[in-house]
Amino acid sequence: MVTLMDYPVPLRPLSAAGELKMPFSEPVKYCILGISVTLLLLALGILAWQAFRCCTQTHTTYTRQDTVNRDQLYSDEKLTATGKYSGAPSTKVEDVSTEVHRLSRCLSQASLPSSGSSQAEGDFGQQANIKKVDGSLRFSVYYDQLQSRLVVTVLQVEGLLEPNETCSLQPFVKLRLMWAGSVGVGVESCKDKEGEEMSPVLWTVLQEWRTRVVKGSCNPLFGDQFSCILQQDKDELHHINLRMEVRDFDKFSRHTVLGEVRVPLGQLNISYPLELQEDLQIPQKDLVGEVLLSLKFLPTSQRLEVGLLKVRTVLTEIYSDAALYARISVQCNQCRLRYQKTSVVARCLVTVFNEVLMFSLPEFPLEQCKIMVSVYETRITRKSTKHLMGQLTLGSEDKHWNLMMRSVRQPIAKWHGLLI
Repeated sequence: MVTLMDYPVPLRPLSAAGELKMPFSEPVKYCILGISVTLLLLALGILAWQAFRCCTQTHTTYTRQDTVNRDQLYSDEKLTATGKYSGAPSTKVEDVSTEVHRLSRCLSQASLPSSGSSQAEGDFGQQANIKKVDGSLRFSVYYDQLQSRLVVTVLQVEGLLEPNETCSLQPFVKLRLMWAGSVGVGVESCKDKEGEEMSPVLWTVLQEWRTRVVKGSCNPLFGDQFSCILQQDKDELHHINLRMEVRDFDKFSRHTVLGEVRVPLGQLNISYPLELQEDLQIPQKDLVGEVLLSLKFLPTSQRLEVGLLKVRTVLTEIYSDAALYARISVQCNQCRLRYQKTSVVARCLVTVFNEVLMFSLPEFPLEQCKIMVSVYETRITRKSTKHLMGQLTLGSEDKHWNLMMRSVRQPIAKWHGLLI
């Protein structure tokens, strides 16, 4: 018996592409083809744009870095180049450490002041270890007892020395009429830059004046006259000092103090015009208030909490719209972080803020950081009017800073002197 088996017929390849049939009409086929071509062109465009963007950013970054750091890093690049061909296994490690040191040094050197910095920020570094002062100031003082009017005339500054041959002096004189209001109770003792203890008397600024700027002269002539009327409770001249600072003008408001003259009016007979000539002395600070600060350091998150609790000043005249606010900034490794402002609080004898500001610190040792507080007086009705009352600087050499480091994560409060 013979069994018949059916074998499938072997498939032969399609002879032509036309034998492949698609169950779509012609318009649908053309639509699918158009969409495919559009997507392909879009993908190619995105790819080309990303490649162009990558090349452009890389070129700009290297060009900017070379332009800024070419002069500052020239000496270090030569040292690095000598080590690249040594062939030692630790060559890469040495290059990385050199690069880190070089970049950190450049960041500290490149922290230049902005053009919009205020006079308050300029006063922190303007009196850097002045050991010798040259020159004298000639002026006249007169007090009219009938009108209770004090008249001060700045005549001439003589004997100033130019700092170098490339730049010339642009001197002017800033005058402050200081009145001894009360005795500080919160601050134990204030020291000047020479380490000598200052009197804890709280001073207040009655008037501020400023002469015109004389360009390119070491013996400038001024002839500017200023006057003010002293009220009944301040006509005792033995409580009033006249402080005159000779400064070198700077367009960024960072004026350099060349020297100062202090005149206790109570020790002079100024019932008639009295002309004097005094030698310039090393500038000193005056205690104009007290600030209660709270500090807390959070080492895990590398944050510093600065709390402004109270500000104590002397009230000379009572204004209903007078208010105070503070501007606090932190400086690390000669680089100033972004400052923060407190809210505006109505001024009284002891102004209470009770505000805490948070600062995120960079990866630098905390000993290289400083806290700078500037207190301003403003008028609520005049938003553009502000007046610097005083400043304070707090760093690793202060007792408050050491107490904060010994008790981390705990707020430590202490009174500090507000100087001007």
